[in-house]
Amino acid sequence: MTPLARANAALILLIIAACTEQETPMPDLKLPSQPPMAEMRPHAYTHHGITVEDPFHWLKDDSYPTVDDADVLAYLEAENRYFEAAMAPHAALVETLFEEIKARQQPDEASVPVREGAWFYQWRYERDGQYRIWSRWPANAPDARLAPTEGAETILDEPALAKGLEYFRLGALAVSNGGQLMAYSTDTNGSERFRLVVKDLGSGELLEDAIENTIGSPVWAADDSAFLYTVVDENWRPYQVRRHRLGEPAAEDAIVYEESDPGFFVGISASASKQHVIIHTADHVTSEAYLIPADDLDAKPRLVAPRRAGHEYSVDHQGDRFIIRTNDRHKNTRLAAATGEDLSEAAWTSLLEGSDALYIRSFQPFADFIAVQERVDGLDQIRLIDRAGQSAHIDFPEAAYAVNLGNNPEFQTRSLRLNYTSMVTPDTVYDYHLDDGELESRKVRQIPSGYDASLYITERLSAPARDGAKVPVSIVRRKETPTDGSAPLYLYAYGAYGHAIPPSFSASRLSLLDRGFIAAIAHIRGGDDLGYHWYEAGKLTRRTNTFNDFVDVARHLIGTGHAKAGRIAIAGGSAGGELMGAVVNQAPELWGAVAAHVPFVDVLNTMLDDTLPLTPIEWPEWGNPIEDAEAFRLIRSYSPYDQLGPGAYPPMLVTAGLNDPRVTYWEPAKYVAKLRTLKTDDNLLLLKTNMGAGHGGKSGRFDSLREVAEEYAFFLAAMESAE
Repeated sequence: MTPLARANAALILLIIAACTEQETPMPDLKLPSQPPMAEMRPHAYTHHGITVEDPFHWLKDDSYPTVDDADVLAYLEAENRYFEAAMAPHAALVETLFEEIKARQQPDEASVPVREGAWFYQWRYERDGQYRIWSRWPANAPDARLAPTEGAETILDEPALAKGLEYFRLGALAVSNGGQLMAYSTDTNGSERFRLVVKDLGSGELLEDAIENTIGSPVWAADDSAFLYTVVDENWRPYQVRRHRLGEPAAEDAIVYEESDPGFFVGISASASKQHVIIHTADHVTSEAYLIPADDLDAKPRLVAPRRAGHEYSVDHQGDRFIIRTNDRHKNTRLAAATGEDLSEAAWTSLLEGSDALYIRSFQPFADFIAVQERVDGLDQIRLIDRAGQSAHIDFPEAAYAVNLGNNPEFQTRSLRLNYTSMVTPDTVYDYHLDDGELESRKVRQIPSGYDASLYITERLSAPARDGAKVPVSIVRRKETPTDGSAPLYLYAYGAYGHAIPPSFSASRLSLLDRGFIAAIAHIRGGDDLGYHWYEAGKLTRRTNTFNDFVDVARHLIGTGHAKAGRIAIAGGSAGGELMGAVVNQAPELWGAVAAHVPFVDVLNTMLDDTLPLTPIEWPEWGNPIEDAEAFRLIRSYSPYDQLGPGAYPPMLVTAGLNDPRVTYWEPAKYVAKLRTLKTDDNLLLLKTNMGAGHGGKSGRFDSLREVAEEYAFFLAAMESAE
């Protein structure tokens, strides 16, 4: 190919500087020099009578997941050098932000101990450590409920496992029922293909058992002689459940269940009672479950209810009955129970009905009660249902917050672990005691550098969308920050897969708030913030509602004085990165800077490629453009990559992970390459590819914070330039 243009570091302009009185004023955020330009190579495809030109198709390495094409690697490396050159003169600001954010992290943070069986378990960081150390101690020890100062044994040392590695991620950590063995899995390149091993906790030695290409957590047999686990195929699809007996070759492991539908992913879990292993298989709209007795892993899986299109359900075991969450009567689901041998749908009797206002999100059964995560008119609630069918809600101290069930492995318990937060309240761990109705605070996230909640204010607005829908918006700012349009705004959203973004606390975000930003979360359609209907209103044929909502929220915030056009910094990742690309195409004049992390921007090409791991399972979310001409046209009409055209674009920071199996690296790479040929402005466009990581970016807790500091520095410079 034609040699790539090189960035000329000597001509780089100062684009970022600090905004405090001691720091150098920031110059305009301008393009420093000619960036790398990927070669355009002829490529076209035709579907439904429509021909699409894609001259950057070659950036997809045909040998993926191995990426060894010299031209592809040369382009990505050139973009990385360009990124580094552009940011190098501003290392001081990045370092200032990083140290600020790092100083808000507890250097030796530790979890609240959790009891499981005969032990209490806890993870902790050594001071300034990047990875966790896992330990345990006997539950009958004095003051065992609290972390002991001595007597705890280390069962897993992540820092030792991660030593010398560019990337490390712990996947599963499953201690056997008797407490003598532990299965754990690791990923060392970001590909999310985990290697599973077994450790003898008595001797500290690894057994010879080792299994490749696993995902998810294994589930132990009742007698600890074997476990079930899931494996991924060559396309990274979890499709099989296998049984491994300790001491036997993994190559001889029996297949317990295999999913033949490429659109379904398989997973396993232990029931709350520990009496069953639950096999669950699903796409985004249909599910199916099977049961295997934990004391007989050789038994044939027992089907709960056969799959039928559009029916989603999940099941768990409460000792003498099965509890099912199902959408068979209402999209916001109901809870039902089934006793005896008959688990068919006809035998399900209702415990709690969902409604337009009540959205039942999930549940966990215990011996004497069921804990239910629900959302009532958009507000998180925790409901407790006793054996008599009586229910009550737990009261929380604030009017707006986010709460969910924490780690609760004990089946026989009279306390419930909860995770709580709000836009101004740091993450708090509560134990709720059922017998006296008291909330016991076990841990409040500490901000070592200092945090005074009274200096900040949060509010909840309702923004009108263009079709009349009311979109909730959560806002936080310092009390003295004006709402007259003069303050810069940081606006975040996701908007897909029914994943709601909670109005939660962010220690990193303080670096923007304390520099005069207002921060907002747009609870747009595509998430389930207001119920399942809110999710459905942002998918398939109504996908564009998600993008329109975000733009309409921004315009509303401009109207209320929370923002000004051209002074709004926006961010999103994965499907939220698709959102970033779509709203940039729709209303580029609104945005002062954009961060699109591992963005799903090449939607049409990805949904046309059924060899990719996520494509078949994604068709219920986006549509199947292979078979459906209307889906092809609709996806093409909003796919950010396909809709790029000549014009002015705001400053943009785009990231990718070379080993990312979810949003493949070539999506952001193609997007940036194409945008470079079309943009008519001189605003900065950067592509940073993590060459040894995947979807989540760098793995260490501080390495990931440095990437946040880079994003914030990029925003600060852009906002200064936009004044």
